[in-house]
Parts: sequence; C-alpha cells; structure tokens
Amino acid sequence: MALIEVEHLSKDFDVKDGSSIHAVHDVSFSIEQGEIFGVIGLSGAGKSTLVRCLNLLERPSGGSIRIDGRDLTRMNEQQLRMERRKIGMIFQHFNLLLQRNVLDNVCFPMEIAGIRRKDARQRALGYLEAVGLLDKAKAYPVQLSGGQQQRVAIARVLASEPRILLCDEATSALDPQTTREVLSLLRKINREFDITIVVITHAMSVIDEICDRVAVLDKGRLAEIGSVGEVFSNPQTKAAKRLLLTKKSEELLRESAEE
Repeated sequence: MALIEVEHLSKDFDVKDGSSIHAVHDVSFSIEQGEIFGVIGLSGAGKSTLVRCLNLLERPSGGSIRIDGRDLTRMNEQQLRMERRKIGMIFQHFNLLLQRNVLDNVCFPMEIAGIRRKDARQRALGYLEAVGLLDKAKAYPVQLSGGQQQRVAIARVLASEPRILLCDEATSALDPQTTREVLSLLRKINREFDITIVVITHAMSVIDEICDRVAVLDKGRLAEIGSVGEVFSNPQTKAAKRLLLTKKSEELLRESAEE
C-alpha cells in the first residue's frame, strides 16, 4: 500500500460573480514510503492548492486523500489534528519566531506537545546538528542568511518527528548555490530519517536535483506523471515540454551567472 493516495481530488473556489474557479480538477496519484515526489507546474497550475489539500489546510471539494489507508477527508477536526502530526511543512518564507533564538525556535513545537524543556532542548540540539547549524544555536533569525534560516525551519519541522514533509516552493527565495545545499540536506533527511518528501516547485532544476518521480500539473489537471528521467527525456504533453524549455533557459542563465 502506498503511504499517500490521492484519488479524484478536486478543489473549487467560489468567486463574487457566482461562478467557480477549478483550482484542482480530478487529480489522482500515489506516493510510496521513502519517496521524494515532485509536483511541478507554471504559475496558476494549482500546485500550492494541491499541497494544502494534502494535509487538509484546504478542504477538497471532491475526492479523497489517504495517509496509511486513512481517509483524511472523512475525519473530524480532532482526528485531523492528530493526523497532521505526521505531516510537516516548510515554505518559501521561513516563518521563524524573530524574538526567539535558533535553539528556542526548534524547541517550539516540542513545547506545544508538552515535552519537558530539558528533553526538548537536548533533542533540538540533535536536530540542529543534523542540519549543520549546531554552532548557531544561540543566534537569532536576523543574524542568519536565508539558507541558514531555511535550515532552522527544517530542524523545527524535524522536531515534530513527521513521516511526511511537504515543501511548498521551499527554495524559491534562495540563490542557486544555497538552493543546491538545501536540496542536498533534504536528500540527507530523506535517507537518515526515512521521511517521505513532497516537493512543490515551478523549477525543473529542483525536480532534476532531488526527486524520484514527478507529476506535471497544468491548469489544475494532472498532465503527466512518471520518473524524472522519463518525463525529462521524453515528455508526452505540451505542459511538460513547456517546462523542459523553461529548465533549459534556467541552465543557460545559471551558466552565464557562473562565468
């Protein structure tokens, strides 16, 4: 059984004139335990709506989302809160608590969970070591680079001990070198903690760097799905071919910047 199963997922938004916007329409796919799975599409393709449906931050208009065979769409709020503990999320903007130092930022979710302060701090130091920031434990977010702040955000998510990590454009605010470093860290976390990772991005280079398989979204619909090698070497749809051209443009820009 797959860890994540999405079947006929749809999400509509009502607008003022009485019509509806179909942000996600009849999307189905599954993700295996331990996989790094990418979802890619141009702006407006429905990527962020899809990822917010995966943990029911957005309640779908139709379809089902099962984690370990349990349908999230049939759960009440109390059951959902319990299920969401398995699902961590990192964003483009790091959402750190500016008044807390790095160590206390990582301790925060453990404090909420009622873990003793001494135990929480000990575990937090371990997570900071895992992301390569043990020496920054007493620093504050404003003293860190963007890449370091994202590492703190990742350590904070690890503190919740999730089985699934959703990454919504998590590297889009970072420069190319820092992006590669953060993606390398995510690969390490995937291996060492056995965390299944879902990467939402508009950048083919990110998918190429880290993902095992990729789903291509186009105007809210699933256009194509397959291994990264298959989709990149032999795209079957116009949407995938457009993204491949975008990837080639990204590579040319990166090569020019490095010269």
